[in-house]
Amino acid sequence: MLRVSEQALHEASIPKSAQADGGARRPSAFSPREVETVIELLFFAYRDFTAEADAMLARYGFGRAHHRVLHFVGRHPGITVSDLLGILRITKQSLAPVLAQMMREGFIQQRADPADRRRRRLYTTPEAAALAQLLSERQAEHLAAVFATTGPEAARGFRAVLQAMTHPDDRNLFEMPTEPVPADGL
Repeated sequence: MLRVSEQALHEASIPKSAQADGGARRPSAFSPREVETVIELLFFAYRDFTAEADAMLARYGFGRAHHRVLHFVGRHPGITVSDLLGILRITKQSLAPVLAQMMREGFIQQRADPADRRRRRLYTTPEAAALAQLLSERQAEHLAAVFATTGPEAARGFRAVLQAMTHPDDRNLFEMPTEPVPADGL
């Protein structure tokens, strides 16, 4: 039986990749109990944030893996399969059935790279782009409602926390607005 010591749990509490200083320990702003509550809040918040999208995707026989493919292929037209695997941090074996279904059902197109015919580039079809837009709009509405109750300062803090939680290698994959955040949130 594997036994985990409290010291090991403490040492693993914050991944080095998520720390701006590369892993130097600082005292937490929260007690261990408060950290556990935040972890639980993340589970509930993610469940609620994805619930409507999950229901919409289920009508197509899709799940969260399909949503991720729709999102990243839509945001990065012509992305290679290799780059998509890197972003999603999954294996080819995990991605293959999802991509196959989405191509078979007309949501994703795969084309050979003109410069290197061995490389496959992925594109959303108009139907997929419309679905991705609808999913994004619904999730944006969810966030807007939350930020309307918490205020712009909390919205900026939330964005800062999410950025800090993101692995440094992935932070360059998206652009955050450089102009001031509007008073109504993100």
